[in-house]
Amino acid sequence: MIAIEFSRPVQVDRFGHDERRYDIEANGEERAALAERYGILSVDSFTAHLRLRRISGERLLLKGRFSADVVQSCVVSLEPVSAHLEEDFSLVYAADLDEEDVEVDIGLTEEDPPEPIEGGVIDLGEAAAEHLALALDPFPRAPGASFQGGDEPPEPEPPPKVSPFAALASLKKK
Repeated sequence: MIAIEFSRPVQVDRFGHDERRYDIEANGEERAALAERYGILSVDSFTAHLRLRRISGERLLLKGRFSADVVQSCVVSLEPVSAHLEEDFSLVYAADLDEEDVEVDIGLTEEDPPEPIEGGVIDLGEAAAEHLALALDPFPRAPGASFQGGDEPPEPEPPPKVSPFAALASLKKK
């Protein structure tokens, strides 16, 4: 089983129709574990404000906004690059998924399939952490950093082409 660094489980099997609000914040240990998970220098702050409500029988809608301050390494100079991230997200969870619902081909214009509710629990912390991962800059660059490639060695000259009739030409000389 995968260890979840920022876990905030919510029991939803007896969840009513009223919307519930949750404000969650990662502590220092959780932020350090998230930074290690994402391969970044640090997560200095991470909070999420979430709303959860039932939208139909076995389906729930989670809407939220997270805010995070992170430090990544510049891909050019390896200098620390600080960033403030804020994003809205929403997820649909379903307890009534069939095998067909779990294995779905997703096109670019289609909505994401529902997330499974396992054991009557939704992990709000993991949902927010996954969206933090999606918001990270995959190629952070420090201001003014630019790649200065050196002179590239010249490409070696291709070997001279040998005519397939060269062997015949040598026979003709005899």
